[in-house]
Amino acid sequence: MGYDEPGRGESVDRDQSGPATAVVAEPPTPAEYGPDRVAVHVAWEATLAVAVGVLGLLLWLQEPQALRGDGLRALLVGVVGLGLLALAAGLSLRTAAPNLAIGPVAVAAALHFAEQGDRGMTEAIVPAVVTAAVGGLVVAMFVVLLHVPAWAASLAAAAAVVGYVQRRQVPVLVQADYDPTPHAYHLFAGFLAVAVLGGLFGAIRPVRGLVGRIRPVRDPALRRGPVAAVVTAGALIGSTVMATLAGVLLAANGVDQIVPYPALDWTALGIGIALLGGTSAFGRRGGVSGTLLAVVLVGLFLTYVRAAGYELSRWAVAGTALAVGLVVTRLVETYGRPRPAAVEASDPGSGDSTISSGWALPGAGTYDTWPPALPANSPEDPVDPWGRWDGGGRDRWREDGEQDRWRGDDGGQDRWREDGERDRWRGDDRR
Repeated sequence: MGYDEPGRGESVDRDQSGPATAVVAEPPTPAEYGPDRVAVHVAWEATLAVAVGVLGLLLWLQEPQALRGDGLRALLVGVVGLGLLALAAGLSLRTAAPNLAIGPVAVAAALHFAEQGDRGMTEAIVPAVVTAAVGGLVVAMFVVLLHVPAWAASLAAAAAVVGYVQRRQVPVLVQADYDPTPHAYHLFAGFLAVAVLGGLFGAIRPVRGLVGRIRPVRDPALRRGPVAAVVTAGALIGSTVMATLAGVLLAANGVDQIVPYPALDWTALGIGIALLGGTSAFGRRGGVSGTLLAVVLVGLFLTYVRAAGYELSRWAVAGTALAVGLVVTRLVETYGRPRPAAVEASDPGSGDSTISSGWALPGAGTYDTWPPALPANSPEDPVDPWGRWDGGGRDRWREDGEQDRWRGDDGGQDRWREDGERDRWRGDDRR
């Protein structure tokens, strides 16, 4: 038999009078034990690969020049730029700290490149990257020092960047003469390596737990420790820098002018592609090549729409990617968790054998070795627990050494005398 302990299943905080932001080392949930299942990622990435093949065939039938020569190189450069934006979103999502400022940062970097490109690549790119790193550090300080949601802090940063962008009232002509299309294959190979190797690295169990350390276990307002703070800060800085590089590359890919606008649709598109590739919206979990395939799929789709002569809002594409990505997140969180057998083997009993202070409690179970509370009654000599005078009208009579029990209930009691006369005794208020 098991007993209910007060506070079982809850976080144990020894300092109840301390501040609300005190660090509480929470135990891992049972779902964190054992390796994640990858079958759902393999199945979804196979589906994305089939969709890429079908859309590539449709584009070939519609506009063959888009998949050969200069058309293919321009497509690859555009895919790499879009891929850097998706990697920035995916990196922040994997750490459960989504960065909503990547779109405005990309447009601000594109405007800076358009204005300063004639001074050389170093003068145009290095200041933008340094500024992005400092801005990401400021956002990270708000997130890890105040322990506030990353989406809120990054949204405030996005508002600040949008204010900077809207200082320009007219489009800015691209003054740089840098053409990335001759290096399209090298750029795409580098993006492929970063995307796939990053997915493989994130699939390692210790790395997966480290990257998603800030993901809430119980109360999201409790701090997750200094390691989680450092990882989250690095992810926010890295995602901001990658968004800057994405804006530079998209501005250099044959664009005549950069239009200043808020660019939150780029943020939605980047996050939508990351979710579409199999990155969980809750953080930590993600595939291997899903982001690469999702970026290629969206790049082919946008090229196909332009080749077919249609006009489609970027918001529509981002909204569709987000909707499908949320469905993928539910699949990943449902079928990507460790197997139930592994969870039971790693955490037997009720799952609370270790609490935050390091004490060990036995799990609830059946204990057959405990001694009984009362000695066992002999069937030959039963004991009547009601055989006493308690004012309830219950008597115990003996006759020739034989014991009879009389219990008071609503139906009354009958006692037979030796001369055959019967008296009725009722166990109610009329005694």
